[in-house]
Amino acid sequence: MLRRPRRNRQSAAIRAMVEETTLSVNDFIYPMFVMEGNNLTSEVKSMPGIYRYSIDKILEEMSVVQDLGIRSIALFPLLAEDKKDKIASESYRKGNIYLEAIHQIKSKFPEIAIMSDVAMDPYSSDGHDGYVDEKGNILNDESLEILAKMTIAQAEAGADIVGPSDMMDGRVRVLREALDSKGFINVSIMAYSAKYASAFYGPFRDALDSAPKFGDKKTYQMNPANVREALIEAELDYSEGADFLMVKPALAYLDIIKSLNDNFDIPIAAYNVSGEYAMVKAAAQNGWLDGTKTMVECLTSIKRAGAKVILTYFAKEYASLTK
Repeated sequence: MLRRPRRNRQSAAIRAMVEETTLSVNDFIYPMFVMEGNNLTSEVKSMPGIYRYSIDKILEEMSVVQDLGIRSIALFPLLAEDKKDKIASESYRKGNIYLEAIHQIKSKFPEIAIMSDVAMDPYSSDGHDGYVDEKGNILNDESLEILAKMTIAQAEAGADIVGPSDMMDGRVRVLREALDSKGFINVSIMAYSAKYASAFYGPFRDALDSAPKFGDKKTYQMNPANVREALIEAELDYSEGADFLMVKPALAYLDIIKSLNDNFDIPIAAYNVSGEYAMVKAAAQNGWLDGTKTMVECLTSIKRAGAKVILTYFAKEYASLTK
């Protein structure tokens, strides 16, 4: 035989030399949860090792995150029900817990890139990502004005990247125009371009108590069966000024990550979501899988598919391995 591919697998040194995909802590955005109160830390039961923090505690945790070499976080808020209403007014109220957390983190850790979440569901009494009328319809255009107010408030607080996760049509253009009109020309938009109506979001909604109060999100999140629709969504976000295009979830949608990477010349992000994290953790706790090796394999597959950026709850754990 003239061709023996096994020659290039004969030693660790040779395998490393020909390795095609390399993971780095620089690839990661670490999702974190902030909640009201003082001196509070609460583990998310369905996500072992992941916690909600009051602002004082999240600032302590940020020191750990930074020391591990993690350079970017995505922040999400847990709010009490009495702070929620139909128009998500708490989302843009000056001094709310979320905006204050962004401000304090950015002030104390200026080198950390903060990605904010632009969607109504954490602040909505209906639990949906858009404005709900009296008939139960999620209204697209009426939601955009609220999302724009939210975005400006987050940029003013210090967000480096805003992440519209709502899947309302036309929101990237509206947010880009709103940011530019206020002088935030350097605030990036990471569009949740292909966000699927997935069963993998359960632990996240548990973490933020943000499940919809009625119905589901299938009129605005994508059908898991569709590929071409993802390209349409991505093309719209690209043309409207997005700086990153995201696929969510990641592991069940590696083909979508590859399609977007093949078709667009801006960075592709992928969200390794709560359910994907929880599955690995549960299997590892039961002794069914080697948790560390499975984590690395999963993250590598996402990078191999074409994601330049990976939002993952494994960021701290992976960083600890390579520190």
